[in-house]
Amino acid sequence: MQFPKIPTRTKSSKILILVPSFICVLYLLASALLLRVSRHVYIHSSLSEGMYAPTTLDHIVFGISSDKNTWQKQKEYVRLWWKSHQMRGCVFIDSLPSEEYANNDNTSLPPVCISEDTTRFRYTYRGGWRSAIRFARVVAETVALNHSDVRWYVFGDDSTVFFPENLVKTLSKYDHGLWYYIGTNSEIYDQNRIFGFGMGFGGAGFAISYPLAKVLAKNFDSCIERYPHLYGADSRVYSCLAELGVGLTHEPGFHQVDVQGNTFGLLAAHPVTPLVSLHQLDQRDPIFPNMTTKKALEHLFEAVNLDSQRILQQTICYDKWFSWTISVSWGYAVQVFQKHLFLPDVLNVQETFRPWKRGNVLAGVYAFNTMNIDPDPCRRPTVFFLDTLSSGRNGIRSNYKKSYQNCSYDNFSPKKLEVIRVFSHKLELDIKQLQAPRRHCCDVLPSSAGKVMEISIRECKEEEFIHMH
Repeated sequence: MQFPKIPTRTKSSKILILVPSFICVLYLLASALLLRVSRHVYIHSSLSEGMYAPTTLDHIVFGISSDKNTWQKQKEYVRLWWKSHQMRGCVFIDSLPSEEYANNDNTSLPPVCISEDTTRFRYTYRGGWRSAIRFARVVAETVALNHSDVRWYVFGDDSTVFFPENLVKTLSKYDHGLWYYIGTNSEIYDQNRIFGFGMGFGGAGFAISYPLAKVLAKNFDSCIERYPHLYGADSRVYSCLAELGVGLTHEPGFHQVDVQGNTFGLLAAHPVTPLVSLHQLDQRDPIFPNMTTKKALEHLFEAVNLDSQRILQQTICYDKWFSWTISVSWGYAVQVFQKHLFLPDVLNVQETFRPWKRGNVLAGVYAFNTMNIDPDPCRRPTVFFLDTLSSGRNGIRSNYKKSYQNCSYDNFSPKKLEVIRVFSHKLELDIKQLQAPRRHCCDVLPSSAGKVMEISIRECKEEEFIHMH
């Protein structure tokens, strides 16, 4: 019996059958891929929104180094800047505070934490203090507090005065997901030569981004075992970060203030960047005359609370009628020079202070440009210190009163002035202005003929040069 011959499929018929199957498979694969991609995009965008939302104080955790003896005094300076409802962190001391502290109202201060024992670590620096090890370990112990949603850890001494809003603005320039170590070094060349130009000095305070701090804390104890010969806590932190391959990112808004005496010259010539910190002001002359250090700082914070980002920002303008040069350090002081000075010369720091140490040829060598002050007070610029401030719909008005000196003057002398009024608007810096800062301009208003001078601060025009017209 012969079966009928079944016709064989041609090549074209095979293709016709396979094409729909292949398209179906492609469709299923594409659908699965699209679902996966869309799911990834949604998750990524959600994470990005959280990761790149504006940095606030809620994202920062502070670690403050202190001890039970100094904390009783220094806490009053910390109280000036600490915001209990927004800030997280701890002040680390060596042992339990006194009953007097327990009975005080400490709701406006950071919580007190007791440092762990450090007797197992060697310390061989002759003439130094073993507390440097405990202070260094504040970094690891602050991370161990295990706070959530942290972007930055910020460390400082109990004598470090932070300016919180400006700290947030400064850190917001940087990607907190990367490894950053941010701070500044000393104003004194010799201090930097000894301890390192790349070290963030602890008195000025420094910031470490979250991922870097986690890695550092995990290996910190084993690292500092290698550095018993170092003097301070900040040297140990710097050395361990250097071993991780991370260098210091310099931010000039942090200030170690390694000088003695009158800090007027430093403050009046602040760089064009938000003021982030000041250190050990209780060991310097009060920043305002005829006040205690604490009262002077409280007075400064009146301006800080009104316009934090503009505080100490230096603006230069010229009175063409009298050929005067005027330097406004907003919220602090106004200086009127009785002559025309080129702008770069006005930006130099006046040496109103003394070196931190004496007897060393390098002690008076500073890490910035300086200018000498005239030994005759009557030949110095006339200085007007902040008196009062007010804010309204038209902006902010700050009044500055003359710091009196018994000097004779003629009708063309700025010493006849009694008050300077400065008009400005609240400074709100965006990320571009923070990354590429530009000094503001100011105009002397027509009222300068009498005992009152009025000045208006504004943004400079696009192609405007600041010079005597």
